Amino acid sequence: MKTSADAVRDYLFAVEREASALPADRRQELLADLAEHIEVTRAERPDAPVGEVLAELGDPRTIAATALAETESGATGLSVKGVDAAPARRGKVHPLVPLLMLTLSLPFMMIFPDLPGPAFGVLFRIVGAVLLCTSVHWTAVQKTTGVLLTAVLPSAVFATANLSGNGPATGTPALLANLAALVLLAGVATWLWRARRV
Repeated sequence: MKTSADAVRDYLFAVEREASALPADRRQELLADLAEHIEVTRAERPDAPVGEVLAELGDPRTIAATALAETESGATGLSVKGVDAAPARRGKVHPLVPLLMLTLSLPFMMIFPDLPGPAFGVLFRIVGAVLLCTSVHWTAVQKTTGVLLTAVLPSAVFATANLSGNGPATGTPALLANLAALVLLAGVATWLWRARRV
Protein backbone atom coordinates (compact mmCIF):
# COMPACT_ATOMS: atom_id res chain seq x y z
CA MET A 1 0.00 0.00 0.00
CA LYS A 2 1.33 3.40 -0.97
CA THR A 3 1.95 5.80 1.94
CA SER A 4 1.36 9.55 1.78
CA ALA A 5 5.14 10.12 1.63
CA ASP A 6 5.33 7.78 -1.38
CA ALA A 7 2.49 9.64 -3.11
CA VAL A 8 4.21 13.00 -2.57
CA ARG A 9 7.55 11.62 -3.76
CA ASP A 10 5.91 10.11 -6.87
CA TYR A 11 4.14 13.40 -7.60
CA LEU A 12 7.34 15.44 -7.28
CA PHE A 13 9.21 12.89 -9.41
CA ALA A 14 6.53 13.24 -12.10
CA VAL A 15 6.88 17.04 -12.03
CA GLU A 16 10.67 16.71 -12.22
CA ARG A 17 10.40 14.35 -15.18
CA GLU A 18 7.94 16.63 -17.00
CA ALA A 19 10.09 19.70 -16.23
CA SER A 20 13.29 18.21 -17.63
CA ALA A 21 13.47 21.03 -20.22
CA LEU A 22 13.86 23.61 -17.42
CA PRO A 23 17.33 24.68 -16.31
CA ALA A 24 18.45 22.56 -13.35
CA ASP A 25 18.35 25.43 -10.84
CA ARG A 26 14.84 26.51 -11.90
CA ARG A 27 13.65 22.87 -11.79
CA GLN A 28 15.00 22.44 -8.24
CA GLU A 29 13.39 25.75 -7.24
CA LEU A 30 10.06 24.56 -8.62
CA LEU A 31 10.30 21.25 -6.75
CA ALA A 32 11.27 23.00 -3.51
CA ASP A 33 8.31 25.39 -3.87
CA LEU A 34 5.92 22.51 -4.51
CA ALA A 35 7.28 20.48 -1.59
CA GLU A 36 6.92 23.46 0.73
CA HIS A 37 3.39 24.15 -0.53
CA ILE A 38 2.43 20.50 0.09
CA GLU A 39 3.96 20.57 3.57
CA VAL A 40 2.18 23.80 4.55
CA THR A 41 -1.16 22.62 3.15
CA ARG A 42 -0.89 19.29 4.99
CA ALA A 43 0.00 21.10 8.23
CA GLU A 44 -3.00 23.43 7.86
CA ARG A 45 -5.36 20.59 6.91
CA PRO A 46 -4.02 17.41 8.56
CA ASP A 47 -7.23 15.48 7.91
CA ALA A 48 -7.21 16.13 4.15
CA PRO A 49 -6.13 13.11 2.12
CA VAL A 50 -2.78 13.60 0.43
CA GLY A 51 -4.36 12.78 -2.93
CA GLU A 52 -6.72 15.71 -2.52
CA VAL A 53 -3.82 18.06 -1.71
CA LEU A 54 -1.92 16.86 -4.79
CA ALA A 55 -5.00 17.14 -7.00
CA GLU A 56 -5.40 20.77 -5.91
CA LEU A 57 -1.88 21.49 -7.14
CA GLY A 58 -2.74 20.25 -10.60
CA ASP A 59 -1.36 17.86 -13.18
CA PRO A 60 2.46 17.59 -13.17
CA ARG A 61 2.52 18.13 -16.94
CA THR A 62 0.55 21.39 -16.61
CA ILE A 63 2.78 22.62 -13.77
CA ALA A 64 5.91 21.88 -15.80
CA ALA A 65 4.51 23.56 -18.92
CA THR A 66 3.54 26.66 -16.90
CA ALA A 67 6.98 26.82 -15.28
CA LEU A 68 8.66 26.49 -18.69
CA ALA A 69 6.49 29.26 -20.13
CA GLU A 70 7.28 31.50 -17.14
CA THR A 71 10.99 30.80 -17.47
CA GLU A 72 10.94 31.64 -21.17
CA SER A 73 9.02 34.87 -20.49
CA GLY A 74 11.24 35.80 -17.53
CA ALA A 75 8.51 35.53 -14.89
CA THR A 76 9.12 33.81 -11.56
CA GLY A 77 6.95 32.20 -8.92
CA LEU A 78 4.81 29.10 -8.64
CA SER A 79 1.47 29.05 -10.39
CA VAL A 80 -1.00 26.52 -9.06
CA LYS A 81 -4.21 26.13 -11.08
CA GLY A 82 -4.04 29.74 -12.26
CA VAL A 83 -3.25 31.24 -8.86
CA ASP A 84 0.13 32.89 -8.67
CA ALA A 85 1.95 32.12 -5.46
CA ALA A 86 4.58 34.36 -3.94
CA PRO A 87 7.73 34.74 -6.01
CA ALA A 88 10.42 32.19 -5.33
CA ARG A 89 12.48 33.04 -2.27
CA ARG A 90 15.61 31.29 -3.41
CA GLY A 91 18.44 33.73 -3.20
CA LYS A 92 21.99 33.59 -4.35
CA VAL A 93 23.21 32.54 -0.88
CA HIS A 94 24.79 29.11 -0.69
CA PRO A 95 23.22 26.92 2.05
CA LEU A 96 26.61 26.67 3.76
CA VAL A 97 26.70 30.42 4.50
CA PRO A 98 24.02 30.54 7.24
CA LEU A 99 25.42 27.39 8.84
CA LEU A 100 28.93 28.84 8.97
CA MET A 101 27.67 32.16 10.32
CA LEU A 102 25.72 30.45 13.09
CA THR A 103 28.57 28.11 13.99
CA LEU A 104 31.39 30.66 13.81
CA SER A 105 29.58 33.31 15.85
CA LEU A 106 30.71 31.69 19.12
CA PRO A 107 34.40 31.17 18.24
CA PHE A 108 34.50 34.77 17.01
CA MET A 109 33.29 35.97 20.41
CA MET A 110 35.74 33.64 22.21
CA ILE A 111 38.77 34.73 20.17
CA PHE A 112 37.93 38.43 20.35
CA PRO A 113 36.29 38.85 23.80
CA ASP A 114 36.56 42.65 23.68
CA LEU A 115 34.65 44.76 21.25
CA PRO A 116 34.08 44.24 18.35
CA GLY A 117 34.14 40.46 18.95
CA PRO A 118 30.82 40.12 20.81
CA ALA A 119 29.12 42.64 18.54
CA PHE A 120 30.22 40.81 15.40
CA GLY A 121 29.39 37.46 16.98
CA VAL A 122 25.84 38.60 17.71
CA LEU A 123 25.58 40.08 14.21
CA PHE A 124 26.79 36.78 12.69
CA ARG A 125 24.19 34.89 14.75
CA ILE A 126 21.33 37.20 13.71
CA VAL A 127 22.24 37.26 10.01
CA GLY A 128 22.82 33.50 10.00
CA ALA A 129 19.39 32.91 11.58
CA VAL A 130 17.70 35.20 9.04
CA LEU A 131 19.45 33.50 6.12
CA LEU A 132 18.50 30.08 7.50
CA CYS A 133 14.85 31.11 7.89
CA THR A 134 14.60 32.56 4.37
CA SER A 135 16.29 29.62 2.65
CA VAL A 136 14.34 27.05 0.66
CA HIS A 137 16.84 24.32 1.47
CA TRP A 138 15.12 23.29 4.71
CA THR A 139 11.60 22.61 5.92
CA ALA A 140 9.90 24.91 8.39
CA VAL A 141 10.49 22.44 11.23
CA GLN A 142 14.20 22.15 10.39
CA LYS A 143 14.54 25.94 10.21
CA THR A 144 12.80 26.42 13.57
CA THR A 145 14.88 23.72 15.23
CA GLY A 146 18.07 25.15 13.74
CA VAL A 147 17.36 28.69 14.93
CA LEU A 148 16.30 27.54 18.39
CA LEU A 149 19.40 25.38 18.91
CA THR A 150 22.01 27.63 17.29
CA ALA A 151 20.80 31.15 18.06
CA VAL A 152 18.17 31.26 20.80
CA LEU A 153 19.37 28.55 23.21
CA PRO A 154 23.06 29.58 23.39
CA SER A 155 22.11 33.26 23.71
CA ALA A 156 19.63 32.52 26.49
CA VAL A 157 22.08 30.29 28.39
CA PHE A 158 24.95 32.77 28.19
CA ALA A 159 22.72 35.73 29.08
CA THR A 160 21.33 33.87 32.10
CA ALA A 161 24.81 32.85 33.24
CA ASN A 162 26.17 36.37 32.86
CA LEU A 163 23.23 37.99 34.65
CA SER A 164 22.96 35.49 37.50
CA GLY A 165 26.43 35.93 38.96
CA ASN A 166 29.09 38.56 39.23
CA GLY A 167 29.54 38.77 35.48
CA PRO A 168 30.89 36.33 32.93
CA ALA A 169 32.53 33.22 34.28
CA THR A 170 36.22 32.67 33.62
CA GLY A 171 38.63 29.78 33.75
CA THR A 172 37.90 26.13 33.17
CA PRO A 173 34.09 26.23 33.72
CA ALA A 174 33.73 28.98 31.12
CA LEU A 175 35.97 27.13 28.67
CA LEU A 176 34.01 23.89 29.11
CA ALA A 177 30.69 25.72 28.65
CA ASN A 178 31.96 27.42 25.51
CA LEU A 179 33.27 24.13 24.10
CA ALA A 180 29.95 22.41 24.84
CA ALA A 181 28.11 25.22 23.06
CA LEU A 182 30.51 24.98 20.11
CA VAL A 183 29.90 21.21 19.86
CA LEU A 184 26.15 21.88 19.89
CA LEU A 185 26.45 24.50 17.14
CA ALA A 186 28.66 22.28 14.98
CA GLY A 187 26.35 19.29 15.50
CA VAL A 188 23.23 21.22 14.51
CA ALA A 189 25.01 22.72 11.48
CA THR A 190 26.10 19.23 10.39
CA TRP A 191 22.56 17.91 10.80
CA LEU A 192 21.13 20.81 8.79
CA TRP A 193 23.74 20.36 6.07
CA ARG A 194 22.87 16.68 5.71
CA ALA A 195 19.10 17.34 5.83
CA ARG A 196 19.14 20.16 3.26
CA ARG A 197 17.22 19.96 -0.01
CA VAL A 198 19.61 19.96 -2.91
